[in-house]
Amino acid sequence: MQGLAGSRILVVEDEALIAMALEDILLDLGCEVVGPVSTVAAALEMAAAERLDGALLDINVRGTLVYPVAEALIARGVPVVLCSGYALTSAIPPPYDKLPQIAKPYNPSALRDTLTTVFAGGAAA
Repeated sequence: MQGLAGSRILVVEDEALIAMALEDILLDLGCEVVGPVSTVAAALEMAAAERLDGALLDINVRGTLVYPVAEALIARGVPVVLCSGYALTSAIPPPYDKLPQIAKPYNPSALRDTLTTVFAGGAAA
């Protein structure tokens, strides 16, 4: 898919099997995976230091909410998609509930469509 090819996508996910599956999907879409990282501290370092075209952030990373990472990325103009079993519910507080969301487990075609819209389509985070 040419719209996502070469996109550098930060993956923040604390479950190894989910991170590997997500990495496989992103690689199949032609993305370059940054990470995956499994702590908010590591994600904040990546958010500050890496050139990124987008980020997929698990909301709850080892018991810590990922919102500071979302804020750091948004401040840099990096589009963010929140990933969680809580997606599309009222469990995500404002203003983060306005960010694009995708539910786990990941449906590859739904993930592709969301990434294309948010990362390749120029939609603002």
